Amino acid sequence: MKYKYLLVLIFILSVHNQLFAQNKTTIESIEIHEEIKLGGSNQWIQIKGESFENPILLFLHGGPGFTQTPYAHFDSKRLEKHFIVVNWDQLGAGKSYKKEINPKTMTINRFLDDTYELIQYLKKKYKKEKIFIIGHSWGSVLGLYTAINHPKDIYAYIGMGQAIDLLQGEKDAYDFTMDKAKEMKDSVAIKTLNDIGTPPFKGGFQSLIKQRILLGKYGGAFHNIGYKEIEKIRLSSPYYTDIDQKNYMQGYGFSQYCLWDQLMEVNFFNEKKELKIPVYFFEGRYDYGTPFALVEKYFDVLKAPCKEIVWFDNSGHFPNLEETEKYQDELLKILYKTKL
Repeated sequence: MKYKYLLVLIFILSVHNQLFAQNKTTIESIEIHEEIKLGGSNQWIQIKGESFENPILLFLHGGPGFTQTPYAHFDSKRLEKHFIVVNWDQLGAGKSYKKEINPKTMTINRFLDDTYELIQYLKKKYKKEKIFIIGHSWGSVLGLYTAINHPKDIYAYIGMGQAIDLLQGEKDAYDFTMDKAKEMKDSVAIKTLNDIGTPPFKGGFQSLIKQRILLGKYGGAFHNIGYKEIEKIRLSSPYYTDIDQKNYMQGYGFSQYCLWDQLMEVNFFNEKKELKIPVYFFEGRYDYGTPFALVEKYFDVLKAPCKEIVWFDNSGHFPNLEETEKYQDELLKILYKTKL
């Protein structure tokens, strides 16, 4: 009889261990990589944290198509002790890229709907009333619109490299690049910039890439690091296979091609300028990808119960990768200031 009970106990323990071993999830920690449906399409999310009791921090990546997941091992370790950190490879990006995606489905409204659907999924899955959102660059478009339209779901919104008036931002970035080229007497760069013309560029996405390369060259995208260092971080990711890395590059180009013209129509000065939740802007002093001057101008007219610009004095467009420790420190400060 005792032998029978022992076998039953072993079976129960075996099933328990298998359930919690899947995706390396335990009572104490969470590490999940899963494909879920958003807007009827399969998309990948990564969820990491040390406790189910912690609040959710959803990272909305930039680009479009510049997924955060392959950088999470570099800039999120301490955050995972205090948050359930969620990285989402958006439709057409990273793990969520597929050649079969219809470009006509790649609209800003579709991404906003997917963002809202993901928030509801996470709230239900982890039994949370609200979450924290950080949006970077293109992700800050999704993030700020979501903060405006769905404040009841959000504790606080953090915009990093916040996009405000996209077309004006591109014109300012172009002027910065041209001024630097003239200052350096770089005749090749001057010719390239004259050939592509001022935004919106005559050559579309290919002209944008040319301008972005020069922006990086003159310190308007990064301050302490460069594209090679960024690529090294991405390629060292334990979360991305070789196939994922290939999809990353293809998805980045695809997403930019589909969404860039739509982005040029975004201007938050024409939207509601009052939020019902705390708002924080993480801004690099050398950011001319989404020029910080426009963020300052928007900040002055924005009404919110709490608003703050957090300056990163040694960063360009990527404070999370250039000043990683301060980036995590500032997010933890926001957590501690929030009454949960």
